[in-house]
Amino acid sequence: MNSIAATEFLARSSTLTNVGWISYIIIGALAGWIAGKIVKGGGSGLLKNIVIGVAGALIGGFLLSFLVDTAAGGWWFTLFTAILGSVLLLWITEKISAKS
Repeated sequence: MNSIAATEFLARSSTLTNVGWISYIIIGALAGWIAGKIVKGGGSGLLKNIVIGVAGALIGGFLLSFLVDTAAGGWWFTLFTAILGSVLLLWITEKISAKS
């Protein structure tokens, strides 16, 4: 992999949307709560929902950046991305903890 390809690869994971950081916290809380309802059947508390939602948004944003232009997304697209990533994150952690 040459340096230009590596730079483009890393740039995909750092694209920003037009949503502010306070909105990311709100979206993270909503996404974590919704993902908890989908995967486990319940929420996990406000702080844990925010952490799960923001981490899920990073995961979902990185994965979707290979398919669509994530920087052009707005509030609803960011929420969708965060929910998708949060569900994936909760599913993976559930599978790992089930093996233990």
